[in-house]
Amino acid sequence: MFSDARDYQIVFLGTFLGLGIITRDWSIRPELVVSLIVSCCLTQLVLTKFFKPNEDAVHALKSALITSLGLALLLRADRVSTMVLAGMLAISSKFIFTIAKKHWFNPANFGIITALILTPDAWVSPGQWGDDWWYLLLFVGLGGIVLNRVGRWDTSVAFLGSYALLEIARNIWLGWTWDVCIHKLTSGSLLLFALFMITDPRSIPNARSTRIVWSIAIAGLTFILRNYFYINEAMFIALFVISPLTILLDRTWLAPQFSWQSNELEISKT
Repeated sequence: MFSDARDYQIVFLGTFLGLGIITRDWSIRPELVVSLIVSCCLTQLVLTKFFKPNEDAVHALKSALITSLGLALLLRADRVSTMVLAGMLAISSKFIFTIAKKHWFNPANFGIITALILTPDAWVSPGQWGDDWWYLLLFVGLGGIVLNRVGRWDTSVAFLGSYALLEIARNIWLGWTWDVCIHKLTSGSLLLFALFMITDPRSIPNARSTRIVWSIAIAGLTFILRNYFYINEAMFIALFVISPLTILLDRTWLAPQFSWQSNELEISKT
């Protein structure tokens, strides 16, 4: 049980969604969450049968469920049709934007960006988690378990470390009190993004050195978009813009490609 890191992700993201609804009084209508899960899973099944007929359906649905939970946590909309569109496009991106059996867009992030562009009622709320410390500890603790299973701590550390340094430097330069900086760095959405979105091993660079460079680039662009263009969706846009660089980085610095199945087998032998 739980030999696949995706099992942990499903449980943890589901827990976060439940906590958000119960403790943060999120006004998420049940039909919006259900529509995301159904659209993601059905799209995954149909496209897998068409493009990858030999792939195991259970493994495919795990990834689709993770994508739907990620969207439910971060994306907000007024209409079911918007959520269905986001779910379908998120899963479809894995099959369309693929080179050498690897997709370079994070599916949930792709769904968020396309929903924001194509629909009039989609938005994200980076401050929906507040800045309570127990959320911070929960995200780091549970996120750490997943990262330990997939071996992608370097990505989160590089992103959070470089982004924190930029915010601290700006805070000192402007002479602001430290509560301003702390408020920005303890955002629950920022931690979810850093621990669960940009660490997806199937859509980030294969080599550790390139993952670090890639993460720092995302942090830098997020910092610029948030502080100088005042864009609330800065980190999602940054990931979307930087993601295609994964192709170039993987071709320049060769490293083994991550596979959920091989990772699961490796863990089961230990």
